[in-house]
Amino acid sequence: MRGRKPTPTRLKLVAGNPGKRPINGAEPEPAADLPTCPAHLNPSAKAEWKRLARDLNRIGLLTMVDRAALAAYCQSYGRWVEAERKLKETPVLLKMPSGYIQHSPWLTIANKERELMARYMAELGLTPSSRSRLAVDVSATDPAVAAVWAQFDM
Repeated sequence: MRGRKPTPTRLKLVAGNPGKRPINGAEPEPAADLPTCPAHLNPSAKAEWKRLARDLNRIGLLTMVDRAALAAYCQSYGRWVEAERKLKETPVLLKMPSGYIQHSPWLTIANKERELMARYMAELGLTPSSRSRLAVDVSATDPAVAAVWAQFDM
């Protein structure tokens, strides 16, 4: 498929439909239940899941079908954390037995996981620029949702 990815209807509504294009009234609405944390995530990834999942679910940006996307982000986060810890313990440049100097494999892993995290963060509304496109009428939401959005106010 060419061109920009279509914006999900929920995000269009939260953003106030800035393009003024027709809203897809037939878009499927998955169950809004809070998905469970996958057991296969590493400890850092599970901690990131616990930090984000409930708040994303409260504001309507995480549903049961989004579990894999958030899990992929969290696992990338966990691997990035592990690679950064290993980088603190080892030099960034390694001298090979042949005399050739190369980057540490941990640096390569950290950079790749950071790139993956950035993609997932944009998809999940976790970056300042992706959040800046959202607008929620806090007065029309329940107090728990209002408290979550209040932390993003400047």
